[in-house]
Amino acid sequence: MREQAGARALILRGDWTAPSLVACERALSAQLGGVPLRGGAERLRFDLANLGRIDTAGAWLIQREVKAQEAAGLAVEVTGATEAVATLLAKVTRHDVAHPPIEPPYVNPVVAMIERLGAGTFSVVRAAAELVNFLGLLLVTLGRSLVQPRRLRLVSIVSHMESTGLNAMPIVGLLSFLIGIVLAYQSADQLAKFGAEIFTVNIVGIGVLREMGVILTAIIVAGRSGSAFTAQIGTMKVNQEVDAMMTIGLDPIEVLVVPRVIALSITLPLLTFYADIMGLLGGAVMANAALDISFVQFLRQLNDAVTLSTFWFGVCKAVPFAFVIAMVGCFEGLKVKGDAASVGEQTTRSVVEAIFLVIVIDAVLSVFASVIGI
Repeated sequence: MREQAGARALILRGDWTAPSLVACERALSAQLGGVPLRGGAERLRFDLANLGRIDTAGAWLIQREVKAQEAAGLAVEVTGATEAVATLLAKVTRHDVAHPPIEPPYVNPVVAMIERLGAGTFSVVRAAAELVNFLGLLLVTLGRSLVQPRRLRLVSIVSHMESTGLNAMPIVGLLSFLIGIVLAYQSADQLAKFGAEIFTVNIVGIGVLREMGVILTAIIVAGRSGSAFTAQIGTMKVNQEVDAMMTIGLDPIEVLVVPRVIALSITLPLLTFYADIMGLLGGAVMANAALDISFVQFLRQLNDAVTLSTFWFGVCKAVPFAFVIAMVGCFEGLKVKGDAASVGEQTTRSVVEAIFLVIVIDAVLSVFASVIGI
């Protein structure tokens, strides 16, 4: 950099090509970056007489710096350029045009909706196929464990029976009791218009024993125990405990999944029976308070309204519900990728999938029972 009659002359030397572009840019920044003009100089001269080789990359760099200095208020001139260099600079200047910002392409909202629907459909089908594969693996492992009882982990089964059954009794009993009260009150309110209040007992008995008791219990267990299964196994996946288990030759399905499936398959029917009793008790309390139906009358009418098959149908439905809830909870837990966010996502998925499958199975069984006359 030289001062010449109120102007600064920047003499460019060496090769200004793509391989040396970074070094050239640093040299320009060192010479021009933040250096004030002395003596009020307002002109800047780029001397290219000693320039070596140059390509479009170097020409672009020079042209960019010329525009930057002109934007800062300086009068800039380029001197000493050969005809070839001047032609290259002119060509770069001519093609250096400002491009408008790239706007995202327009997407038809109907097409976008169809695309999302298709992607969601493929995702559901893929998840269903994976769940069916896991079901087959679970059945094979469960069959092997039942054939060889010594492979069953009784301590783990009993522990899970306590956490999924005994510890769930307070919430299941309270909600079933309240549902019985609500069902009895709503039924009585409608039947009173026809003077048929006594049939409130029929509605409460059939509704609780056949549907409400087992469905309500299954939903509570899916949200409570199914999510716990996913969180527990998912945390083990995050901590690489499942990988360590496989390294020492243990089968995660046999160690983690089978005890939970067996435990829940035992406790859910028992919880359903308990929910039935509490639901009928709530209905009896409401019938006594609102309709002045004594407990003896309630039991006599209940005996005439329902049969033993109604009770057993509701209790037996708890077995496939329990199997599905435990299977989905463990399946989603084993799908955890390796961070805390994945544990939360899979826990949410397990609850939603388990409740959905429980309702689907209940609908199928209800239709089947209607067809065969139960």
